[in-house]
Amino acid sequence: MVRAWDPRIESMPKDELEKLQYRLLKTLVYRLYSFSPFYCRRMKESGVHPDDIRELGDVAKLPFMVKSDLRDNYPDGIFTASRDELVRYHVSSGTTGKPTVVGYTAHDLENWTTSLARALTSVGLGRGDVVQVSYGYGLFTGGLGLHYGAERIGATVVPTSVGNTERQIELMQDLQVTAIACTPSYLLHIGEVAEKMGVSIKNDTQLKMGILGAEPWSEQMRKRMEETMGIAAYDIYGTSELSGPMFTECTEQQGIHIWGDLALTEIVDPQTGERLEPGERGELVFTILQKEALPMIRYRTGDITMMDDAVCACGRTHPRIARLSGRVDDMLIIRGINVFPSQVEHVLMSIPEMGEHFMIVVDRKGSLDTMLVQVEVSREAFSDKITDLMNIRAKVVHALRSILNVNVDVELVEPGSLPRFEGKAKRVVDKRVI
Repeated sequence: MVRAWDPRIESMPKDELEKLQYRLLKTLVYRLYSFSPFYCRRMKESGVHPDDIRELGDVAKLPFMVKSDLRDNYPDGIFTASRDELVRYHVSSGTTGKPTVVGYTAHDLENWTTSLARALTSVGLGRGDVVQVSYGYGLFTGGLGLHYGAERIGATVVPTSVGNTERQIELMQDLQVTAIACTPSYLLHIGEVAEKMGVSIKNDTQLKMGILGAEPWSEQMRKRMEETMGIAAYDIYGTSELSGPMFTECTEQQGIHIWGDLALTEIVDPQTGERLEPGERGELVFTILQKEALPMIRYRTGDITMMDDAVCACGRTHPRIARLSGRVDDMLIIRGINVFPSQVEHVLMSIPEMGEHFMIVVDRKGSLDTMLVQVEVSREAFSDKITDLMNIRAKVVHALRSILNVNVDVELVEPGSLPRFEGKAKRVVDKRVI
């Protein structure tokens, strides 16, 4: 196995890992049934008792938890730690209602930091690296999570947060930054700003790695970033409800390792809730096995992926999830066809003439849904000749229709004309719900 933070845990035989997961699950269920009014009520409503959990697969007998449960019990109705045991709060945005509040004990923070220490070590980072954390700091979990994980492995942290992009590029050069953690869309933005400054990320910096997440991005986008910026781009996963960023790919880049001693992973059918087998795509569900302040049993994340439980080529035995293909609530239904923005990105990034930025505009004319994809042409392919642009547009229309199985209109726009985002990219405007 390549370098590991905790080789004993990370390469634990699968049967031993499953036995550990079962012991942790059994302890968690008994604790919550005994001391959590919320979970006790839920289990009784579902007709399940802790004695019914006799093997790891019995987790499927337990009720699901969803984000609205957190909002309905705002701010701390589900907490199982007293206020004097809490050492920190994080709060998600409340754009669709009440925000979600997550509390942490010292043990929770230790597990969060350990998870990221393992993750960052698995991509090759360590002492001597300089990590620029360009996720938001404060109530958002992204920045602080990676900050403490990077410090734990002995790396030096540059806590830039988001924004002030020209200054970030200067610091990247002056402090010889070797890795950056941010959203994929913000790294693209950094690359564009650097180009305007006359700076080549590939040739004029020491950057060798990007730790990228908080929004879906495609394998084609990874390849473009790696080629144009000269970096290795790694996917990272986490949610505010679970503790923020926690898990990454390893150097094999064949799925995100989920540490089984910290989280029990399931994939379920988004409609029926039935468990799916490894290799089947569905909704990601987590049970956080050692959380003290805000335990989570069978939390439905809304993220669409699939699981691989085979031992990774790196030697780590913990299960892996594939790159996210979207979210249940991001799925667009166009004339009865399910469309994910990640499918659109996948197609566009496979066409050399396309730039990295696009928008999807959905509308309704009469009783029919319409879908318009606005996409920037790359600087190299942009032309004043109408025939050239018409040929490119025809290629894009054909590629999208063949993959999506739905009629799509395409508007080619000039490089730099679509909005840029320092946080999560906003790729969809659905005028049917405005």
